[in-house]
Amino acid sequence: MPLPHRRLGSQGLEVSAIGLGCMGMSQSYGPADEGESIATLHRSIELGCTFLDTAEVYGPFTNEELLGRALKGRRDQVVLASKFGFSIKDGKQVGTDRDSRPEHIRAAVEGSLSRLGTDHIDLLYQHRVDPAVPIEEVARTVGELVREGKVRYFGLSEAGVATIRRAHAVHPVSALQSEYSLWERNLEADIIPVLRDLGIGLVAFSPLGRGFLTGAVKRAEEYPEKDFRRGDPRYQGANFDANVAAATLVSEMAARKQAKPGQIALAWILQKSPHIVPIPGTKRRAYLEENVAAERIVLDPSEMQALDAALAPGKVSGKRYNDKIMQTIDR
Repeated sequence: MPLPHRRLGSQGLEVSAIGLGCMGMSQSYGPADEGESIATLHRSIELGCTFLDTAEVYGPFTNEELLGRALKGRRDQVVLASKFGFSIKDGKQVGTDRDSRPEHIRAAVEGSLSRLGTDHIDLLYQHRVDPAVPIEEVARTVGELVREGKVRYFGLSEAGVATIRRAHAVHPVSALQSEYSLWERNLEADIIPVLRDLGIGLVAFSPLGRGFLTGAVKRAEEYPEKDFRRGDPRYQGANFDANVAAATLVSEMAARKQAKPGQIALAWILQKSPHIVPIPGTKRRAYLEENVAAERIVLDPSEMQALDAALAPGKVSGKRYNDKIMQTIDR
C-alpha cells in the first residue's frame, strides 16, 4: 500500500507522508554509489515515497544531476523540492557565504531546472536566510517565478519567527524545512506555534538525528575524514556517551514493538502533527524500506509521553552543529 499524502501549507501542496532526503547520495555520508542511489530513488517511487529533497549546493550540483538522470520518464510521479541561497563559485561552495540576491535566485533556478531535467520545481526553498538581502525581496522574486510557472510553491529553511512572518506577508510560504526530531526539539517553543498560526507545514530534516536514533552509531573519530558526523559535536567525546544513554529508551521501545529504533523515531514525528513531513535521508533501498514502514507503526499516548520525556530539551548533549554552521541559523 503506497504512503498516504499530507498537505503542506494552505496553498494546495500535497506530498507523501514521508519524503526522501537525497543529499547523502552525493556528499557528507561516505562514498557515493550512483547505481544503488538510482535504484533507491526508483524504489522510493514504487513505495509511494515521492517527495524528493535536493539542493543546488549538494555536490555542488551533482545531486540535482543525479536526480535528473534517475527521473527521466518519471518526473510526473514525484514532488521535487530544491533550494538556493549559498554562494557557489567555480563549482565549489564558498564556506557558509550566502547569496539570495534576486539575480542569483533566478540564475540558481535556471541551473536547477536544467540539471533536474524539468520545467518546474514543485517546492523551492531559500536554503539559509541571507542577512544582506531583505526577505521581502526574496519572497517577491520567488513569487515572480511562481507566476512564471518555474516554481510551484515557496519554502524557507532554518528561518526564525520574524523572517517567516515577513516572507509570508509578501508571498505565501507553504513549508519551513528545519531540523526536528526526538533528538532536536528547538522548534517547539516558538517556531511550531507560528507555523500553526500561519498555516505553514513543517518538513523535518535529520529526523533520525543524523543516524543517532537508529542505534547504529560510532564515535566521531571512527568515521572517515569527509563524513559529516566526524565533526558533529554530538558524536564527540563525553557528548557521545551521554547521548547513547539518552537514546536507550528508543531502542528498548523498538524491541518491545518488534520494530527498528529509527522507525520509532519517525512514528513519533508522524504522530506529533498531520502537518509535519519527515525526510529521512538514505542512499540504500533497505533503509528506505525501513523508513517507509514506520508510517504503519502506532504509538499510544503513554509511549509518546515516555519518548518526549526521555529526549526532552536539555537531555541531549552538545550543539547540533559546530559554531561556524550555527551562525547560519536564523534564530
